[in-house]
Amino acid sequence: MNEKLGDWTMGEAAIVYQNCRSCGAKQYFRRAFCASCGATDLVEQRASGEGTIYATCLVCRAATPETRAHVPYNLVLVDTVEGFRMMAHGERNLAIGDSVTARFVQFGGRLVPCFAKASQPDKTECWR
Repeated sequence: MNEKLGDWTMGEAAIVYQNCRSCGAKQYFRRAFCASCGATDLVEQRASGEGTIYATCLVCRAATPETRAHVPYNLVLVDTVEGFRMMAHGERNLAIGDSVTARFVQFGGRLVPCFAKASQPDKTECWR
């Protein structure tokens, strides 16, 4: 496996996925092996941040005291243009099938990806 690229889990405004050199599968969330074929020859790549909404869920109850200020907030599943699916925050006006672009915002003291409609990415308001 190559050297780890920085991403939002490390405080950088980026989404990183892995590509298997053996079978070509793409996976989100770092693993030491390919979830499809078990090979360990993985390459990390930065995602474009573009995709399509697969599902959306409005969260109305805070999971922790740090997230209480953000309620209600939207969680989305995004099918990325690179070919993997990921969960992230999203604007509340998103619907299944919307084209989206990722931005990075503070949530509960951490930098997280938040998706907005691709036609208006500079107006991201993930909460309230």
